Amino acid sequence: MLKKSERRYALVALLEQNPFATDEQLAERFGVSVATIRLDRSALHIPEVRERIRRVASDRQDDVRSLDEQELIGRLVKLELNRYAESELAVVSSHVFRRTNIVRGHVLFAQINSLAIALMDADVAVTAKTELRFYRPVHLGDSVRARVDVIGEHGDVVRCRAISQVDSEIAVQGIIWVHKDPSNLGAEIMDEGEAR
Repeated sequence: MLKKSERRYALVALLEQNPFATDEQLAERFGVSVATIRLDRSALHIPEVRERIRRVASDRQDDVRSLDEQELIGRLVKLELNRYAESELAVVSSHVFRRTNIVRGHVLFAQINSLAIALMDADVAVTAKTELRFYRPVHLGDSVRARVDVIGEHGDVVRCRAISQVDSEIAVQGIIWVHKDPSNLGAEIMDEGEAR
């Protein structure tokens, strides 16, 4: 077990990497009680997870143009138009199959898809193509962190790398192409080989 000063130093470092970690997750990580984590946070003037999420969200640099922010699946936490975007989705009962409590695949796709659309510095953007692989099931109560990065452009088609994770485990990963000018969609898709 770490000494108090070592634990607090490690706590600060961990929360810089993952500001969305809950007190329960931190307590488990450090092998201490939730009350101890709360005392450490208080001594270090670190707010609770809800406030940390709010602060991260307010630190975003850009505003969404291509859709209404309410249309995003998950909470937008970072956005640099035409570069990258991140969102956080807290899995609730409406996202899962009742019998298994496993998240429906279209929910995970929707989080990535809406994030890729939000990332575009355009008035209108639509999904052109996706190649996603689902690596592990996601369950009720999980928190899914998604990130989409622009990795290339060909005309109005933007190629993006997408990844969704629960804690540090990959849930979904792949490529999504977004078209910034849907009026010309047919011509660009026929030439999709060059968009790679």
